[in-house]
Amino acid sequence: MTNHRDTRLTADARAELLLREMTLEEKCGQLTAVMPWSLVRADGSDAEGAADLSANPPGHVAQLIVDDPAQLARLVGTIQHRFVTRTRLGIPALFHAEALNGFLAGGHMIFPTAIGLAATWSPELVEEMTDLIRRQMRRTGLRHALSPVLDVALDARWGRVHETYGEDPYLAAAFGVAFTRGLQGTDLAEGVIATGKHFLGYGATAGGRNQSAFEAGPRQLRDLFAYPFEAAIQLAGLKSVMNSYSDINGVPAGISREVLTDLLRGTLGFDGFVSADYGTLEQVVNRQRAASTPGEAGRLAIIAGLDVEFPTPFAYGSALAAEVEAGRLDVRDLDVCVLRVLRAKFELGLFENPYPAEHIDVGAVAREGGTLSQELARRSVVLVKNDGILPLPAEPAVAVIGPHADAVVRQFATYTYPGWREAVNAEQRGEAGTMAGAEAIKASWFDGLFSPVDVEALARGRYGARPLAEEIAAFAGEVLAEPGCAMTRPLGQDALDRAVAAARGADVVVLALGGSSLWFTGERTEGEDSDSVDIALPAAQTRLAEAVAATGKPLVVVLVQGRAYALPEVVRDAAAIVVSAFGGPYGAKAVAEVLFGAVNPSGKLPYSIPRHSGQIPVYHHQKAGTGYRSPLPNHIAHHYLDMEATPLHPFGHGLSYTGFTLTDLACDPEVDTAGTAGISATVTNAGAVEGATVVQLYLRVNTSGATRPAQQLAGFQRVELASGRSRRVTFHVPAAQLGHTDLALDFAVEPATVDVFLGLDSDDRALSGSFELTGKARVLTGGERSFLSATTTREA
Repeated sequence: MTNHRDTRLTADARAELLLREMTLEEKCGQLTAVMPWSLVRADGSDAEGAADLSANPPGHVAQLIVDDPAQLARLVGTIQHRFVTRTRLGIPALFHAEALNGFLAGGHMIFPTAIGLAATWSPELVEEMTDLIRRQMRRTGLRHALSPVLDVALDARWGRVHETYGEDPYLAAAFGVAFTRGLQGTDLAEGVIATGKHFLGYGATAGGRNQSAFEAGPRQLRDLFAYPFEAAIQLAGLKSVMNSYSDINGVPAGISREVLTDLLRGTLGFDGFVSADYGTLEQVVNRQRAASTPGEAGRLAIIAGLDVEFPTPFAYGSALAAEVEAGRLDVRDLDVCVLRVLRAKFELGLFENPYPAEHIDVGAVAREGGTLSQELARRSVVLVKNDGILPLPAEPAVAVIGPHADAVVRQFATYTYPGWREAVNAEQRGEAGTMAGAEAIKASWFDGLFSPVDVEALARGRYGARPLAEEIAAFAGEVLAEPGCAMTRPLGQDALDRAVAAARGADVVVLALGGSSLWFTGERTEGEDSDSVDIALPAAQTRLAEAVAATGKPLVVVLVQGRAYALPEVVRDAAAIVVSAFGGPYGAKAVAEVLFGAVNPSGKLPYSIPRHSGQIPVYHHQKAGTGYRSPLPNHIAHHYLDMEATPLHPFGHGLSYTGFTLTDLACDPEVDTAGTAGISATVTNAGAVEGATVVQLYLRVNTSGATRPAQQLAGFQRVELASGRSRRVTFHVPAAQLGHTDLALDFAVEPATVDVFLGLDSDDRALSGSFELTGKARVLTGGERSFLSATTTREA
């Protein structure tokens, strides 16, 4: 008799057969997760109440994080064995973890945070990174990653910008597709499920506040904020999506059928399962007041298309079963969600291969990805200003001053293992705040797995990370390091005096300023629920910079940051400014290599840096006629009475120690709405040293009857060139990439004049031209839409 164990059947057929065997309670259980301490103690023995969970087992296990991969594999194997052998149907659990910039588990390599990855403009390296993460997670038995973040971050006040790929939907799509391809692989049976989050508009909420409401019309929803999600779905087969905490046009995303079914599935073509962000349905009841009981929230969520509740049952599980039994929820609606989860487990091969690897070489795992992490860190460094002081000469006396001068751990943002251990330390100290979903952690679990750790020592000892002052010492003749102030507060006059004295004794001063990202606790400027009303550099750092500048010594400013800060005059006037994201183990090393010319910088900003907080939001793809994309009348000097509306440094900006030119634009004069435009130019390294740059293509589509962006990124290509050498770069842009939501609210590509801009940043107009889109307007389905242009290069 055919049953769900028959591997000759499709995943859909196997899921249907298994569903028929399940009780209502078992179905509801598959849509829930539990924390691992609900199943086992730290020593692997049964936790109190584990037998009750075996009767109606959850489908997922959340946040199993331990100190080394062998220990992790043992615990996953122990828990999974209980699911397979002690439950009635033996359905394996799906374990999930974070993987934003490395597998969030002890003993695995860490890479630059996502905004740093975006600054590399090298999605092929991110695909290489996630291919490694895929192998690491599978080895330890975790098959579901709660990454990547595909939010388009338009508001620098939001503390989670560093988790994103920045302000541009095309750039976010390119990285999201690469991330998903590497993680899921070509065959999901050998892959790990990727989760695009946070659907939708989470990077542009009211007031820049995490969890706040988001309002947008259908054009912005589809054409801007959904762009990276749709690209990952259509081009990489994204298998999971996580809702945002926000209300979207008045309805919480987690219970919005318009968002999770009509848009996500009906329009974008998603066929995977939707994972609830932690505590979503509890917030629907207690924060958003959109349901009065857990059962009501659960019923609304199932109808909306929210398939799984994380991290623990609140509105699903028994509360959901009660809704069905009371006749308030049709079991057929429940079955749709259960089938999505079961199908994913069959596609992953969990029933045939539920267990982790039997042997893990901990030392070898720890070394995996080190070379890649270092290369990504180097490519992520952005030189935004240089009056000729950089690269620094050999062996100067350098004063490294500021809160990032001697701080190793601040290179590790949230969603890294050192950042997570800081949160664990806070929990063990009894501090109120820690990660979402971890409020009820029993001390016995963490006490059994972790001893309080000096996270600075952990970063040094395990990852080999060193602070900026020590990395500079490898190049400088003499180094003096002084913090001068803390990240957000002064350290007193003595500390300031020591910093000024160090500056006076040096040939050049490196001011190591910027921000820090922590989980809910500690001195921070960024992170989850760590938003800012004012994005100015903290006042204590500004005072320090002014005191040091008064010495008259040359200033090089290094900004370690995950989002844009409005920079004070003393920083803007520095001889050079270098921007680095939270770069992980090699972040400070990469900066030092750039400062002394061992690495020629090639990073490009993935966000605009405003002149003032009052400009927010400021981004390069503002609509024609909006913001700084609005022409100035003749009698007006600038858009604001007191300031220009343009950014201080535009999206895509980044300098090099060599010079590049763009010449010889060639563009097809006419392209059918079903065709592909060819746009070519020659890039030449006109300087004296080898270097790399990113050729950026921007288009303005002048559509009849609707206002489109003043420009949109339509392609980019990183090019490495020896001095005096050239390459011909050709962008192949399908007309289907230039569609938009038309006046009838269909997605269409229409006849239009298309303006072409080629440059080395979003405001560079090195080359410009145009072509005509001709032929009939075409209404496109998601599967017919194009998202990313192809690029070819040849020697010129």
